Amino acid sequence: MSIYPAPHRRRHHAPRPFVAAALVCAAALVVPLGLAHGASRPAATASNGVPLPADATRIVSLSDAATEDLFADGAGHQVVAVDSYSTYPPNAPRTKLSAFQPNVEAIASDHPDLVVISDDIDNVAQHLAALHIPVLLEAAPSNFTGIYDQIAQLGQVTGHAAQARALVASMQHRVAAIVASVKKRTPPLKVYDELDQNYYSVTSHTFVGQVLTMLGLRDIADAAGKAGTYPQLSAEYVVAQDPDLIVLSDTACCGQSYKTVAARPGWSAISAVAGHDVVAVNDTVASEWGPRIVLFMEQVAAGVRKVEAQRR
Repeated sequence: MSIYPAPHRRRHHAPRPFVAAALVCAAALVVPLGLAHGASRPAATASNGVPLPADATRIVSLSDAATEDLFADGAGHQVVAVDSYSTYPPNAPRTKLSAFQPNVEAIASDHPDLVVISDDIDNVAQHLAALHIPVLLEAAPSNFTGIYDQIAQLGQVTGHAAQARALVASMQHRVAAIVASVKKRTPPLKVYDELDQNYYSVTSHTFVGQVLTMLGLRDIADAAGKAGTYPQLSAEYVVAQDPDLIVLSDTACCGQSYKTVAARPGWSAISAVAGHDVVAVNDTVASEWGPRIVLFMEQVAAGVRKVEAQRR
């Protein structure tokens, strides 16, 4: 699943009600967090009431972010199946399992001793509990602490706690370095983050919006009024806002690039387009909340530094 719950996104964006339900029930289904800060091993029973194995060795992941976390933690060889949208890493055992229409029988056929989900769609956690299969819900986090805690949690339940702690420490160091690499301007540079060619975007009240704010950017979507945290803007609105930097998070899904953006009527006058300050990022890197979110930050920060250099 993705940190973009907007309905326009292709494949791995669940309808808004699913994501809202996941966030509401997270406290009930996830074992205690705080593991990135030295907490003890989680309880021996998963929150759906099924005992956890000492170290899970047959894991089914129905979350692309959790799949990335598990492999980054060193537990990749313990993963027996992942859902059809877990495209990273390339060697993950992808199957036809669906995160949006979970098939309990198909999941159980892999004989998992742990299933990781990001949304409890169709009450799959309790259906798996009836089959004595433990489930962890790793819902979309609201900040970096949530990302670090999920990485640490999966490291704990798979016997890779030390590797998880090292990964978290590395990510924390890289994030701090990236933030320090950009100059905070007054007034701040304006940014437009495009989720698809229909001008859906994110505000600073989203996780990705917070990342942009950390890099000293002002999100033009914030001025869109009461359009929600994932508003649909218009071409005219973006042109009028004249962003200094454009981030394209729709390169793979929708084939967007500097060339396609520059060809849009009126967009050649936008400061970001005139200065070739358009950052094209891989959709999954921009939308999943695993370790590669740092790559998204690095790419955007490089774009910020380029704009800064041009304006000295």
